[in-house]
Amino acid sequence: MNTFTYQYPTKVCFGEGVTIDSLKKELPKYGQIVLLAYGGGSIKRNGIYDVVVEALKEAGKTITEFSGIMSNPTYAKVQEGAKLAKEHNIDFILAVGGGSVSDCCKIVSA
Repeated sequence: MNTFTYQYPTKVCFGEGVTIDSLKKELPKYGQIVLLAYGGGSIKRNGIYDVVVEALKEAGKTITEFSGIMSNPTYAKVQEGAKLAKEHNIDFILAVGGGSVSDCCKIVSA
């Protein structure tokens, strides 16, 4: 195996109302094509999906959705995300949800 260094910085934002403020600060730093990753749909029921999509659109981003990430994501689900990332030349992965979504996206980014 060849020697290499791989680095993937992750920023996690918590708290009421941080979504819009954090996105407005962070989105200009990254490319135009975003992989919006989430689980089974609770972000749509609780309204955060609409908030995030609106912020992404206001920032002029192109959104590719990666949904249905389950607890303990399977290898097949990770491969699905990696395929989307390659096919759509993703610049930025935005994981919205819990630990399984975040963990899946860390592997997809690799």
